[in-house]
Amino acid sequence: MKILVPVKRVIDYNVKPRVKADGTGVDLANVKMSMNPFDEIAVEEAIRIKEAGKAEEIVAVSVGPAKAQDTLRTALAMGADRAILIETDAEVEPLAVAKILKAIVAEENPGLVILGKQAIDDDSNQTGQMLAALLGRPQGTFASKVEIGGDLGGDHVAVTREVDGGLETVKLSLPAIVTTDLRLNEPRYASLPNIMKAKKKQLDVKTAADYGVDIAPRLKTLKVSEPPVRVAGVKVADVDALVTKLKELGVA
Repeated sequence: MKILVPVKRVIDYNVKPRVKADGTGVDLANVKMSMNPFDEIAVEEAIRIKEAGKAEEIVAVSVGPAKAQDTLRTALAMGADRAILIETDAEVEPLAVAKILKAIVAEENPGLVILGKQAIDDDSNQTGQMLAALLGRPQGTFASKVEIGGDLGGDHVAVTREVDGGLETVKLSLPAIVTTDLRLNEPRYASLPNIMKAKKKQLDVKTAADYGVDIAPRLKTLKVSEPPVRVAGVKVADVDALVTKLKELGVA
């Protein structure tokens, strides 16, 4: 079985984003970029499935600028076998990404597509679901556990997913789409030898036009602004003073 793992280049999760002075977006100048943490979990899960002997090849794919090759090299250093970059400097919306991935799935024919449930830059949480809809394939979202084979048979995958009421386990027929949640696993660090080996692994660079996909935006960002500054708290002497203060604020 082949596994396809889409990954995205985003602002590093340790970096505090800064809004541009004109309010048109987030300032990316001189900002550290890295792989989206949810996608990193997806790569790790794909590697574990391969290490368990249930997959033969892992293909990482990314849609973004030329610098996204660094993100793909990270996936290759972790254990992916080869990579595909759909190069574009434009901001690509989830639907366009899903359409590109649909075309790649048709070309690569993977048995499983594993991707992060959302990207930490736009928090859309849409690409996996859109891809499943476009392909007409079953989906397991917010996965905290993924099992293939065993009592399920070789053509099914069991996905334990996090829901409001607790955990829900669904059985999906392969091929399928799975999106990963934070508690699925803890990604490994790429070793120096593997980082060096990743430089020699295959990385194909293509464009959206190669797949006949129109990536023109359908949404327009009107304004981006910083969250409001948090107001300092107020100390009260006793319970009566607390009740009085809450009434003044209109919350009691």
